[in-house]
Amino acid sequence: MSKFWGILNNIESYICRTLLAIFVCLLFLQVIVRTLFNFSFSWVEELSVYMFVWFVFFGASYAAKMGAHNRVTFQFKFLPPRAIKYIEAFADLFWIFFNVYFVYLAIDFIFNKMNRFQSSQTLGFHLSWVYIVLPIAFTLMTIRILQVNYKKIILDEDLRDPDAIDLDEVRAEVEQEGK
Repeated sequence: MSKFWGILNNIESYICRTLLAIFVCLLFLQVIVRTLFNFSFSWVEELSVYMFVWFVFFGASYAAKMGAHNRVTFQFKFLPPRAIKYIEAFADLFWIFFNVYFVYLAIDFIFNKMNRFQSSQTLGFHLSWVYIVLPIAFTLMTIRILQVNYKKIILDEDLRDPDAIDLDEVRAEVEQEGK
């Protein structure tokens, strides 16, 4: 059961890895076939674009899980650390409201307003299969935003952006190495 929760907790990561591997291999195949045989598969580029779109939206959800979305944080240098997580949580409420409204709009578009006969140019499947990523990814993103705020506020975990490196920490390391 713990393996199931481990997979579910990292579902965006697994989806992104799979999509990236497949569309890079498809594009590589397309380059090789064009170069060596002066031929191309008409469906490879279209499928790769759709896979890249899915990759981007699931990647955005994964970034929300990691707390790695871009934020303006300069003003936080002047605030006590305890207040920062509550201000970020308040700002995240607007993000959540946007996501919920966007999920509503996407579902309404896909199931009510989209042309019933609109299909993919070369692959021939209905484009709702492409657009369905919108409500799925934005719902996942909303869940991840709530999860991050739960960890920050309730569990009092320090979840910083994994790419953010504090300049003071780097300077301190450089000074210690120089001594």
